[in-house]
Amino acid sequence: MSIIHRTEVKPTKLELLTEWLPAQPWYEGSGAPQLTRSGGFRLDDPAGEVGMEFMVVTDASGARPVAYHVPMAYRGAPLPDAPEAALIGTVEHGVLGRRWVYDGARDPLVRTQLAALLKGEVPAHSQSVDGALDPTVHARLDPGAPASPEIVRVLEPGGATPGTVGEVSAEWRRPDESVVRGTFVVVRAAQGR
Repeated sequence: MSIIHRTEVKPTKLELLTEWLPAQPWYEGSGAPQLTRSGGFRLDDPAGEVGMEFMVVTDASGARPVAYHVPMAYRGAPLPDAPEAALIGTVEHGVLGRRWVYDGARDPLVRTQLAALLKGEVPAHSQSVDGALDPTVHARLDPGAPASPEIVRVLEPGGATPGTVGEVSAEWRRPDESVVRGTFVVVRAAQGR
């Protein structure tokens, strides 16, 4: 079980993402993001070394608020052979020291644990409560389908995504404090299936 430390992190996760998000091809804004945390969940590293968070941040800088899904891996050392673009940045953690924060979509451990979640082999944990599971996270994978997760970056409220053989859905808060559910991860049917 991952431990959630109540300590200072510099820069904060939101400060780190404010710098990183505008450089992403799926960013819909046109300037500096105005971010708030809106939801998310965690997965555990079986070895207890890597933090894995699936964070939702809402950007209020544009004409309408946009909810982004940013999976992140927090590592105690650089990820070997990772492309430079996979690194979101580094932070100083009040308990753990320097942490390298990677885009979870490009981190092999995050992808492995996400596939395990889709198969029902591991549970989703609360984003901010030690040891608590998150019952609002739902995962499904059709029998016989490969667990090849694709991260949904821009979240929209709604049900199952047509043409998929698996998905992870969860909840997040809108700026008006209403709670909505949408798809965070999809698994598409293989060609010829």
